[in-house]
Amino acid sequence: MANWQVQQAKSHFSEVIERAQKEGPQTITKHGVDTAVVLSVEEYRRLKGPERTLIDLLLGGPKFDDFELPPREIDPPT
Repeated sequence: MANWQVQQAKSHFSEVIERAQKEGPQTITKHGVDTAVVLSVEEYRRLKGPERTLIDLLLGGPKFDDFELPPREIDPPT
């Protein structure tokens, strides 16, 4: 992963993007501290994973049939 100072990244923005596509993520630093990362859109989509709706999340959870409940004890009438 290449490191770029903010000023360098500004003046060579096209190169930063091109390198992100060819070489991988490019780190941007400000005052020596990692501040941002430039990724190719392919890498971003891979990391982000597939789009999931609320319905997908709810339906993807455990099913009630997946659990085995203990038998209920019924008290005899008194």
